[in-house]
Amino acid sequence: MRLSEIRDLLECDVLCGEDRLDLEIEECFAADLMSDVLAYCRPNALLLTGLTGVQSVHTADVAELAAVVYVNRKRPAGHILDIAREKEIPLLSTPRTLYEACGILRASGFAGGSRTR
Repeated sequence: MRLSEIRDLLECDVLCGEDRLDLEIEECFAADLMSDVLAYCRPNALLLTGLTGVQSVHTADVAELAAVVYVNRKRPAGHILDIAREKEIPLLSTPRTLYEACGILRASGFAGGSRTR
């Protein structure tokens, strides 16, 4: 599914990365513990999180994630958006809760982006 379709499904605002909305994404991973993302998330997955600190962008970069969606209308500070732009990581914000966003994506055919142990 394209990132633009995810934006529409989750009613997201695009915070940065408007030029990357044509990205194809097939898996998602939801977490607020960035250590879990690093340990269990597959590359090229979409990250759904409520954590808006700089760690979310650095983790997305290290884990080679496709994009980050912040839930509950959360938005990172401006300097974090600058880092995401520099690293070419699209950031979006949805009014949905983490639970709702995961349910919507799962119902739309998304697979989980978790590695097996």
